[in-house]
Parts: sequence; C-alpha cells; structure tokens
Amino acid sequence: MRGRRGDRMTINIQEHMAINVCPGPIRPIRQISDYFPRGPGPEGGGGSGGEAPAHLVPLALAPPAALLGATTPEDGAEVDSYDSDDATALGTLEFDLLYDRASCTLHCSILRAKGLKPMDFNGLADPYVKLHLLPGACKANKLKTKTQRNTLNPVWNEDLTYSGITDDDITHKVLRIAVCDEDKLSHNEFIGEIRVPLRRLKPSQKKHFNICLERQVPLASPSSMSAALRGISCYLKELEQAEQGQGLLEERGRILLSLSYSSRRRGLLVGILRCAHLAAMDVNGYSDPYVKTYLRPDVDKKSKHKTCVKKKTLNPEFNEEFFYEIELSTLATKTLEVTVWDYDIGKSNDFIGGVSLGPGARGDARKHWSDCLQQPDAALERWHTLTSELPPAAGALSSA
Repeated sequence: MRGRRGDRMTINIQEHMAINVCPGPIRPIRQISDYFPRGPGPEGGGGSGGEAPAHLVPLALAPPAALLGATTPEDGAEVDSYDSDDATALGTLEFDLLYDRASCTLHCSILRAKGLKPMDFNGLADPYVKLHLLPGACKANKLKTKTQRNTLNPVWNEDLTYSGITDDDITHKVLRIAVCDEDKLSHNEFIGEIRVPLRRLKPSQKKHFNICLERQVPLASPSSMSAALRGISCYLKELEQAEQGQGLLEERGRILLSLSYSSRRRGLLVGILRCAHLAAMDVNGYSDPYVKTYLRPDVDKKSKHKTCVKKKTLNPEFNEEFFYEIELSTLATKTLEVTVWDYDIGKSNDFIGGVSLGPGARGDARKHWSDCLQQPDAALERWHTLTSELPPAAGALSSA
C-alpha cells in the first residue's frame, strides 16, 4: 500500500496480525463439561449449579487424577534397611478391613507402611493414604489419612469408615488404596496402590492385609486423548471388571508344588516344578522369576532355599527340590511359605505372589499340607494360586 508517489505506508506488526490473522470475532472455547448433560439448577433450569443425575456422577465428577493417580511412578530404587527378600521397589502397606452388616459400615484401619520409595531430594517422603470405592465418583467417597513427614516407614494407626455400605456393594465394589507423597510447592506424587475386591471380606470378621504396593497400570489410549476422556475410560474399565467379577488382587499366576515326607530320611521334600501365567513385572512385558521357600517359624531365616532365575518368561519350569530335615510331629506345627519374585539388577526385586501351606492355611493349600502329613513317602503334586498378599511374618507365626 502506498500514499504519495514514492512514499511507502508502514503498518506495525500488531495491525498486520489483526488484519491478516483474525478473520472474525473471538468466540469462547467450549469446556469439557459442556458435552455432558446437566441436571436442573437451583431455579429448576439447566444451569451449571445443578447436580448431575446419579448415573452420570462418575463420569461428570470423577477427576482423572484421582482415578489414574497423580503421576506414573518410575522404576523404584533401593530402600535403606531392606534387602531384596523383604522389600519391593515401592514398599508394602499393612491394614485391616472390617465389614459391619448391622450398621452398614466398612471400617478401614490403615496401620503402617514399610520401605516406601523415596520421593524427595532428602531421600525420604511425606506419605499419606487415600481410599476410593470403585466404581463410583471419587470425590463422593474419598477418604484420606494424615501426612507423616520425612519417613519411608510411616505409622498411621488411623481408622477410616465408609457409611451406607450394603451387601450389594461388598459383592461388586473394589477398594482402591493409594499411597502418595505430599508436596506443598507442586502436585502430590503417586507412590503405589493396592486394589482389594470387597467380596473377599466376610461380615463381622476383620481381615488383615500386608501387601506389596503396585505400580499404576497405564491405559491403552491414544496420546491425543484428553485427561477427562482417559478418566472416563478408566471408570468404564473398572465398571466392566467389577461386573465380570474379576479378582484384581488374586491374578498373580499359579505354581505347581510337590510335597513328600520321607520317613527314611526323616524330612520334608519340597519340589518346585513350574509356574504358569505369572504377572509381568518388567517393561518388556515379562518377568525374571525365581522361587523362595521358608519353613516358618524361622526367625533367623536358616530354612531359606532359592531356585535359579529364569529369564524373560511368565511360564518358567524349575524342577528343583529342597529338603528340610525335621520330625513329622514337629512338621505338623510348621508352615511352608512359598514366594515368587522378579529378579532385578541394581534395585529391589519385585514380589510377584506367594502362597502358604500349613495348619493355618485354607482351601487347597491346607488340604495339600494335611495330605502330605497323613500320607508319608507319597509325592503329592498340586497347583496353587498365587496372591499379592505377603505371607505372615515369622514373628507373627511364632506367637500364634
């Protein structure tokens, strides 16, 4: 554009951008909440102040961060005062659950955690525990403990209670217990979680848990999917699993064991034959499993035996035998603890699952043990389901 002949009219950059870039008036950007139906507002209309219908509460109100965890934890590091036999990269959590049918309440006693993953620059963490009932709106059923400062072995001893819990809730819902690190200057960080199907509880019977924390399983969703839609996808996945009755906690694989008491050698012969469908603990979708056995009570861990490590497999074959020299009468008071671990170099080994066989066991584990005592010199092979619950400590067994 020119004015007088020979003169060039100058246009500054602001005017240039306004002329060439802005084709029309600026329009407000729609929010994610605009895509969901809203209930009537306080005046009976469809204003934003109204509450969503009951069947839309999990979709409209459940924040994705609460469902997915604040962050995706990275591989854990070594924990002070813990060896690979007693700890995992994320730590363990001890708690009690009690369902009181008469008062329609679920009592959650958060006791303590051990060997948590360091999250702060000082090598410690400021951990707290939060609870959610899934499926459901997280804000409506979130419970939270106090924060313990600068510790990897926090002790809470706090009782958290859910009211209005019915038998139907116990049948279909899953309790998500997440351990997080509190940060005052940034977002709280996710350490690990545990998911317990409430159908494992029996009315008026307190159940004790001592379980390894697990990493958050990422959803298989496109990278362009928004955080809100990822939260909805997570909710729908939880609902589908609950309806199908899948045991999230129990799915850790199976192990084939052989037990035989030798009257000639006067001892127990334990055969670690093979495992099947183990949980994948490594980023490559496999594990490097090995098996350990203890004959409890054994405070000094003198009865420990280990198999060799099988690389990159979820269906390892061991075919190894261990012998415990012990009288039959004494063996009747013992418990055989069998645990499966994933071997890692440079950090704590991950606990895959375990099973205990003895007088205090239940189901097939108890029957396998009793058959071994009643049928000397007979090799008895049985499959056993691995669970993510840690076997009782040696001190607890010795005091029982």
